[in-house]
Amino acid sequence: MTDTTNPRFSKQAPSTAPGEDLILTPKAIDFIVTLNDLATERRDELLAARRERRAAISRGEDPTFLPETAHIRADDTWRGAPLAPGLEDRRVEITGPTERKMTINALNSGAATWLADLEDANQPAWENVIGGQLNLYEAIRGTISFTSPEGKEYKVTAEKTPTIIVRPRGWHYDEKHLFVDGKPMVAGVVDFGLYFFHNARALLRRGVGPYFYLPKTESHLEARLWNDIFVRAQDLLGIPRGTIRATVLIETITAAFEMEEILYELRTHSSGLNAGRWDYLFSIIKNYRDRGPEFVLPDRAQVTMAVPFMRSYALQLVRACHRRGVSAMGGMAAFIPNRRKPEVTENALAKVREDKTREAGDGFDGSWVAHPDLVPLCREVFDAALGDRPNQIDRLREDVVPDDKALISLEIPGSTVTDAGVRTNIDVGIRYIEAWLRGNGAVAIHDLMEDAATAEISRSQIWQWRNACVTTVEGNEVTTEWLGEVFDEVFGSLERFDGDRYDDARELFQQVALADEYPDFLTLPAYERYVA
Repeated sequence: MTDTTNPRFSKQAPSTAPGEDLILTPKAIDFIVTLNDLATERRDELLAARRERRAAISRGEDPTFLPETAHIRADDTWRGAPLAPGLEDRRVEITGPTERKMTINALNSGAATWLADLEDANQPAWENVIGGQLNLYEAIRGTISFTSPEGKEYKVTAEKTPTIIVRPRGWHYDEKHLFVDGKPMVAGVVDFGLYFFHNARALLRRGVGPYFYLPKTESHLEARLWNDIFVRAQDLLGIPRGTIRATVLIETITAAFEMEEILYELRTHSSGLNAGRWDYLFSIIKNYRDRGPEFVLPDRAQVTMAVPFMRSYALQLVRACHRRGVSAMGGMAAFIPNRRKPEVTENALAKVREDKTREAGDGFDGSWVAHPDLVPLCREVFDAALGDRPNQIDRLREDVVPDDKALISLEIPGSTVTDAGVRTNIDVGIRYIEAWLRGNGAVAIHDLMEDAATAEISRSQIWQWRNACVTTVEGNEVTTEWLGEVFDEVFGSLERFDGDRYDDARELFQQVALADEYPDFLTLPAYERYVA
């Protein structure tokens, strides 16, 4: 590490973001360049392997438990890392972007932990990339505050704040504002590296550590690369190996067949797995999009955690985690309480309670909420299940039998594709992208917190339904022509305002939903065209 500017590094951003001088220091640049050198070639190979695996699924070769790693699954002796300080009790995790006001709200929420999201809930404009790092820097040092344009002041008042768990961007993302040798840096390495470099020692002084959620993982080899980056980062800063802890989101269908292997690769740094339900559905649709009617999912609202293949996924995740001594974390409660709609709120809260009660009964050690008002409900449910215990990792779920076929048996008896489901997907997709283009990665739409994962489901279902020539229960064949009519209808119902981006949002959503070739991620063309 030197104090000089790294000659291999360059920045191409439209302006200097507030806090950039504090975050993007010469030593921090050298640090992330070193990690990027370790990651780039292997990351590119792993992305190529993803494409090959998707092509195999398209040819009819379904994923299975890997025969070459059977010895890892059969070995009863290995365990993940011991639970780290601040991660023993994770009964309520609040999620949200690292926008300044929402950072303060999360720290005041009363949750056990906060998933500070630099990924799906964060629109990666340059000022957001740096702003998120700055807000985390100040939050950890207790100096963060915010005054709204109306003059309302926000500050951290909670006596005990949640343990921070940062989610960097996935392997598929490049950071196209930062370059090494003329090539965009790996976005996840930038997010991880800047946070770790500036905050690891400060976190250790507070009695916790640098903790992470790893998104969009598709194989144990991808987890192995993260583990190698963790080892190198700790060595560079002289921090003991094993200080980092990482929870992996099992939010791709291929990762569901490698849960124990993923834990094994990260075992000295592992803190568990999470049932990332929305991206998981997106991944199923994405991978099986051209396999015919047997693999067509119905309206999103009908694919609950109670349907057979989602039950299998959840129970096998709990079994894998507890067998290896680490936490199993439940999925998102995306509902946003609305005091102006008491009946809607009452019904939604009943569904959230039912969902969390099922998770606690299945053996999960905690669960996610998207809004501070849901923290007490989630805590109440897990308090009833856990009592004085910080978790239920000792509940091994040996009654659950690993079953690879059950993960892709997608039949849901009585399910349907409806006209309303088509309209909802188009409406949510356009509304989300419009807000994303204005800089917001987490958006309240129809009393639900939507992020990139739910927008991905919306456009992927439209693509699959059209490709599979689905007919709705009302009798409308999902064709390009009929979808064009629905797009017109939905677009005409939107309430416009000065400065809105609805025209751009419709064009982009219609492009990715109706393209002949399916784009892997909705946010990539949006990032390329409007942000980078």
